[in-house]
Amino acid sequence: MPATLTAPRTAPASSVTSGALSVEDLSNGERKIALYASDMPGSYSYRRGDGPQLMAWIIQGAARLGLEELYRSAAYDHSYRVLSLANLATDEQARAHRARFVNSRRLNRAGSAATITGLGQGAVPYSAAAVARSKRPLVEGTCHCGSTGWFEVCFDPDDATANASQNCPAHNPTGHLPGPSVSVVA
Repeated sequence: MPATLTAPRTAPASSVTSGALSVEDLSNGERKIALYASDMPGSYSYRRGDGPQLMAWIIQGAARLGLEELYRSAAYDHSYRVLSLANLATDEQARAHRARFVNSRRLNRAGSAATITGLGQGAVPYSAAAVARSKRPLVEGTCHCGSTGWFEVCFDPDDATANASQNCPAHNPTGHLPGPSVSVVA
């Protein structure tokens, strides 16, 4: 990430919080991106007792990026992952993802390490705000659904009635159908 190269280095925090920043207030994806932007070694492998060091790197990476960029990058990463898993990521989205996260091995390692922070003994829970934020769709580039949450699937090109609507895993992961708008007149 460019922020990793240009932002000043900060001293590692010694706890789960640093000033107003708390690891609890970050989703798993945000912890992943913070680790990606931190001084965590590229060859890092978790060992028992590394929890405090992981927390320090998360705080460091979050401070280095700033919360708004951290939230945005985590949302881009999550939306790209779900589109990619569904074979719906476009070339434009793949290019944007590769430009944002140049080192895919580091990103994968950061994701594994971030997951460890929420598991087992000494796990740091996720705040309700972090969980809600983790579901925010944000796609770099044009999405098949045009940001509507739905796109058409053609089962038979010769039969127009053989089309169906498919929910977009990034913009509408639950497949929620929009209901009729209701207005109240008093």
